[in-house]
Amino acid sequence: MDEPNKNTGKYVGLKKTELPFLRKKFGKNIFTADQKNSTLYLLWGIVTEPMFLILSGACSLYFILGEVHEGALMLVAMAFVAAISFYQEIKSNKALAILKQYTEPAITVIREGVEEVILSEELLPGDIMIVEEGNRIPADATVVQANDLSINEAIITGESFPVEKNTSEKSNFLFQGTTVNSGKCFAIVTAIGNKTVLGKLGKSVSSAMPPKTLLQKQIGRFVRVMAVIGSTAFLLIWLINFINSGNLVQSLLIGLTLIMSAIPEEIPVAFSSFMALGAAKMAKLGIITKQPQTIENLGAVSTICLDKTGTITENKMQVKMIYDFRSDQVEELSENKLNGNSNILFHARLASESAPFDSMEKAIIEAYRKYIDNDDQANFNIVHEYPLGGMPPMMTHVHEIQGRMYIVAKGAPERIIRVCRLSYSEKDKIDAVIDNMSSSGYRVLGICSAPEHSGSFPDQQDDFKWHFDGLLALYDPPKKNTAGIIGKWLRAGITVKLLTGDFAQTAINIARLSGIENTSAYISGEEVMRLSDAELNEKMKGVNIYARMFPEAKLKVIEVLKKNNEIVAMTGDGVNDGPALRSAHIGIAMGNRGTEIAKEAADLVITDDNLDKITEAIQQGRKIYSNLKKAIRYIISIHIPIICTASLPLVLGWKYPNIFTPVHVIFLELIMGPTCSVFYEREPVEGDIMNKKPRQRKQNIFSAKELILSFIQGAAIAGGILFLYYFFMEKKYSIEYVRTIVFTTLISSNIFLTFVNRSFHETVLKTFRYKNSLAVYIILLSFFFLTLIYFIQPIRATFQLTTLSWFHYLVCLLTSLVITGWVEFYKSYLQKLNIPDRKLLP
Repeated sequence: MDEPNKNTGKYVGLKKTELPFLRKKFGKNIFTADQKNSTLYLLWGIVTEPMFLILSGACSLYFILGEVHEGALMLVAMAFVAAISFYQEIKSNKALAILKQYTEPAITVIREGVEEVILSEELLPGDIMIVEEGNRIPADATVVQANDLSINEAIITGESFPVEKNTSEKSNFLFQGTTVNSGKCFAIVTAIGNKTVLGKLGKSVSSAMPPKTLLQKQIGRFVRVMAVIGSTAFLLIWLINFINSGNLVQSLLIGLTLIMSAIPEEIPVAFSSFMALGAAKMAKLGIITKQPQTIENLGAVSTICLDKTGTITENKMQVKMIYDFRSDQVEELSENKLNGNSNILFHARLASESAPFDSMEKAIIEAYRKYIDNDDQANFNIVHEYPLGGMPPMMTHVHEIQGRMYIVAKGAPERIIRVCRLSYSEKDKIDAVIDNMSSSGYRVLGICSAPEHSGSFPDQQDDFKWHFDGLLALYDPPKKNTAGIIGKWLRAGITVKLLTGDFAQTAINIARLSGIENTSAYISGEEVMRLSDAELNEKMKGVNIYARMFPEAKLKVIEVLKKNNEIVAMTGDGVNDGPALRSAHIGIAMGNRGTEIAKEAADLVITDDNLDKITEAIQQGRKIYSNLKKAIRYIISIHIPIICTASLPLVLGWKYPNIFTPVHVIFLELIMGPTCSVFYEREPVEGDIMNKKPRQRKQNIFSAKELILSFIQGAAIAGGILFLYYFFMEKKYSIEYVRTIVFTTLISSNIFLTFVNRSFHETVLKTFRYKNSLAVYIILLSFFFLTLIYFIQPIRATFQLTTLSWFHYLVCLLTSLVITGWVEFYKSYLQKLNIPDRKLLP
């Protein structure tokens, strides 16, 4: 099972017939912690919410007062509220489960001699897995074949330096949760899940809870403030009622009515629902967010930092040119033959891995097989190697072929030039060739060899007596749609910067072809590290090209941008991109070509490497944030008339001081909750959302300008309702009739407000054309409830309502239309004035 097939030289791995028994015996490769029953946990969270506790208190008071019918109705209503909350939680949790499924890492295994890709949770002891640079080790395993393998074991040992691994007994064990720093290996799985060393330590790689986001903190503060205001008002109303009536229990019930109307508990529910459901929808589009709260930053992205290879280019490298230093000749490779320079391509092949995963090495091997020898493995016999390292990097392989030693290296041209110890004139000659190749958009590699070496090998690869062989120019063309995509970002007010390890001329050429602005100037990685943060911040203004960048330089650029209050998205695919991806507000990895380390460090994974998915992600982020604001402002506006109607008549000493009871308020909650968290979540993208500048991240979702209009909306509704309240009260109508007038006007206003708040700059003439499958149902459901309450006598009696004349029904409807519809004339007025950017509108 675990030995190589001697006939084919390949590993056989597990047999399909063995899998059911092993899966039953060992289970899935997942970390299982002691968890409480999830359903009971959800229910406990619901019944301990402040609003539910207040409802419970009101219900108890009804029974204490002997009002059993009202108490029973409250119990039914509480069950409805709990059911709605439970449904929303379940829906959000299912969305998160879908998200987790999309983010589950995959692993390549050998089963019955055939390579196949499975989810890491399906690994079983005895599986032979193949891991390479950038992968996270998904289970404990023993190495059976290794190539230049080093592992970062910091999660187990706390040591950040990579450890070399091979097939020797002391160095052949791989721990779950560690990461492949370099190389590739075949390894047999020995333990999975809780049986691994990591599992026994009680650690889970993905169990950390993210900190609260800025928006979560803002919402939390607002709800706490409203809770304090509501509690204060509760005490005041209770005291006034008690002084007037002397009835303690009845006064408490009336006070609870006010606090129920004051606490906007729908806001946190709307936030969690919007983020979770939005993340699940994006996942179905191939945009995987690790945490739903990532969406909060998506809509505010102001700078996108792109790497080059595979992000804005095709990631299909080809060797295009070869420069022979000895003959001082540059040859462009034709379709069918290589006229000369075969020695340089041969050395480049020997300096590459036998089974490469790097796109440049794959291109070198493809060119070697095409122009020199299709059976390249026949000459591949590494006896010693120096892994890729140094700054800038190079790597060295030592081969023994037919009794002859070949010592060859490849790497960044400046490093190769440095170790070859060339004269100034030779350096100038080579630099001129490099500039010419770079200006055509080519990536350049230096090639050297040490033919005169004898004896033992030095500790450092720089210490060979190197001879400069020449240069390879590789080309990776920009994707055809890159310029159009970047154009969309620029129109959305987003700055685009290119951070690449290539030479400046290569970067500038690709940037121009890709539509990036301000390509006349650039900053190098060395310059980035040399400048102070303040100096770099000043120098970066207007500069969008960053060349010869290395991980530390990328990280510094990201940090400086963040200090300048930019919201930074960063794309990356390699192991060394991890720090920059983690530092960015939104790290973006490509799902197909990105390493597991990059994907785990990223906040966002684009499954099909389509750059336009970033546009879609930003648009979705802006849409979700915009719809959340609509929902929150709707909640604020509709709570104001409820609060005013429940408090002002008592404070002003009106004849009917307490028009509402908890039964009425909970009915309103049943309508308002689904409206804000379901209806607004379904709202489509507004047409101009990607033609606006990104919002400031620290901008409060409850900004003064926006709150003012929401409060004015609420005050207008309150004013109209209180006018009818006072008018019919003074006309000697019964309290039941006045209550019915007030209740009808409030419900109608709620319906109209829902549609008015669909946009804050487009009128209903346009928003009625917005496609929202719930629009009709919201209207029908509201009128259905009203019909039940008004025309079924037992229910009407429970709500202490009565029938109205048709004329008064019409008065309620027209009043509702006026006190909510005035905003439409305000929008229309501003549109006629053609105010730039709708500056008077939130």
